[in-house]
Formats: sequence, structure tokens, C-alpha cells
Amino acid sequence: MANILIMIPAGEVYDHDCVRWYDHKNISRSIDHYHNIGDAFVYDSTLKLLDYDRVEVLPLANFDPHTIDRLRAEFDYVVLRGSNYIHSAMRWWHAEEVLNRLRLPVIAFGVGAQAAHDGTLTLSPESERIWHMIADSTETIGVRGAHTADILWSIGITNTRIVGCPTAFRCNDPCLEITLPDLAEVRHVGLTLRREVSPEYARNIETYVTRHRDLIDAMAERFDLTLMAQGEVEEKKMVFGDAAQKAAAMADLEAQDWWRNWYLSDTVRRLYDTRLFYSDVVADYEDLVRRLDLVLGYRLHGNLMALSNGIPSVYFTYDSRTTEFAETFAIPCVDVFDEKPFRLEDYWEQALFDRFNRAYRHRYRDMKAFLDENHVANSMRGSAGAAAPARLALAGQSFRNQASRGNM
Repeated sequence: MANILIMIPAGEVYDHDCVRWYDHKNISRSIDHYHNIGDAFVYDSTLKLLDYDRVEVLPLANFDPHTIDRLRAEFDYVVLRGSNYIHSAMRWWHAEEVLNRLRLPVIAFGVGAQAAHDGTLTLSPESERIWHMIADSTETIGVRGAHTADILWSIGITNTRIVGCPTAFRCNDPCLEITLPDLAEVRHVGLTLRREVSPEYARNIETYVTRHRDLIDAMAERFDLTLMAQGEVEEKKMVFGDAAQKAAAMADLEAQDWWRNWYLSDTVRRLYDTRLFYSDVVADYEDLVRRLDLVLGYRLHGNLMALSNGIPSVYFTYDSRTTEFAETFAIPCVDVFDEKPFRLEDYWEQALFDRFNRAYRHRYRDMKAFLDENHVANSMRGSAGAAAPARLALAGQSFRNQASRGNM
């Protein structure tokens, strides 16, 4: 089995392939800081697809040649955890120096681009160089969807494969299907919250927030509803905080115009007090969604956790990232900025979810093909097995040869 380095992790690993936030039992450590636990979903899911012996973090904040030389000798390849790295403000720390010296293959695992709502996306020269380094180190780059592939093509990178996101495949089931029950049987529903959003990506913040509120109100009227947060500070305090912290969190929200004018309703306030869920442990989210009949809302990975466990989900799309993702997996979705009112009945059709079922099977095969063609030992069904690490070493040697010829 391989030894792997993780580039840009999102939490600590335990029990071999499980992820939780750092020092998760020490609530006071991170209760005042935002972190998106959805990133940990991707990290956890990535590890569940790989066959490996040892995992360690590749340090990028500092460049220490002696450490990099040790890692090159002890590890087989690098995994770049899937996330939104292809955008104009991406910071890479010392990645360029580190990767140049490390000279190991970098497996980009479902990476994505995000453009502003006007379609503009300009990468820095540093980002372009790093993406070319990554592309040259492996057979293919695994991208989230066609939009990301087009962005990389525009800078001369053509060896991409559309794989979606590892969270979709975390249960390692190539035959997963969503089968809808009768809507009358649906009782327990989760709604994934994303109340913070940038006007650069969502073209109308008032519409975005008010539709969020209206969705909560409508679903709470019909179902036993749980609100699922993913790391916002006030929501964490409402879940984990003492009485004073909870009161302060609510006061902070009430001081914000968007909350008072567009988001707050009697139902929202009641659910924040009684039915708000958050955890720093990925497994806790999986346990929750398995008890639900439906998950819907604004969170890309929160919704995908449900789908990967066979639970129906409807996406609310509002930017290039969420739209690309819904298109990649043919997930039933609602355009937040469409003036048409949302009716769950319009999306509760097996034919719509059969489109997802077919797309999922294609994407599962694509993900497995991506790992196999990059010679990565994996636990997806029909994996290449023990021969993969040896072939990976050859890929690494090819990368080193390119570096020595000055092609990077």
C-alpha cells in the first residue's frame, strides 16, 4: 500500500480514514472562528476511496528543504483535496517551491473553479504555473465538472477528467440509486444552511436570503425539520455555547440588517433555538442524514452527503460552483434567482432522480478510471490492487525526469 501526503487538509484523521476538526472536543478552541466542515466531508470521503498505509500533511506554510527531501523519500504521491482552488484570489503559500523540490505526482481529486456571476475569472501567474506543474505530474487532473475543465483548457491544460466529488462515492457503491418514497411518507427533513454569501458570486443578495427564509418556513410547516449548519460562528454558538454565548450569538445576528429585514421569521428563530444541528465530526453528519427522508438546501457537500447515502436531495443553485455540480451529477435543482415559486411536488418525480442515478454510475466509473489511470491504489470496486504503487513510482520518476529537463 502507498504512503500519501495531503496537500491542504481540512481536519485531523482518526481510525485510518475518518476526519474530524482539529481538537474537536475543545469547543472553545474554534467556537469563535469560521471553518467550513464541508471541506472535511471531502477529505474524509477522499481517504475512504484510497488504499494506503500511511498519511501525512504536506507543509506549505514554510519551505524547509530537509523536510521536503525526507517526504520525497518516504511517500509515494500527493493528494490535493478537492475544493474551490481555481479562482482569482487563491493563495498557495510556498506550494510552488515545495512541489518543485518534492517532485512527486500530485493527484488533484475533484478540484473546481469558481467564477464571479458576470463570468469573469482571472488566475494569477502563480496559479497558472502551479496548475501546469500538477497537470505535468500525472496522467489526468480530476475536475468537478465541465466548467472547471473549460477554465483549465483556457490556460493550456487539456488532460482533465470530470469526476465530480469524492463525497458522492464515499460509500463505495457503484450501483447506488435514489428511489423516491411517496411524498406523504416523508416526515423527517434536513435543510442545509448557507446564509453567508458573496455578492461577487450571488447576483442578488436580497433574493438569495429571502428565498432561504421562505424555504425554511415552508418546509417547517410540512415536516419535522432540522436545520443543518456547516461552520458559521453564530450557529456554532447556538449549538455548543453556554447561555451567555447563545444570547450573544443571537444578538450579533439581530444587529445585522440582512437578518432583521430578509431572513428572520418566527419559524427561523424557533428552529435556531430548538432544531439547529452542527458537529465538528464528519461521521455525525452521516449519522444524521441516514435518519432523514429528504435533505435539501444550499450546501453543496451537505446535500451530497445525503445523496451518497441514498437519501433524496434537491439543490438550490446560486453560483457557477453549485450549478456546475448539479449539472455534473444531474441532480434536481432550483435556481435561487428564478422567479418561479418552489414547490417540492415539482421535483418529487422518479424520472428526475433516475437522471441522477444514471449520471452517478457514469461518474463513479469516471472516478475509478481517474484513480486507475493515475496508478493510485484504491478501494473502489475492481481496483487495480497491489500493482498500483509500483506503477505510481514510475509516474513519479517521469515527473522527476521532466523537472530535470527544465520542462516545468
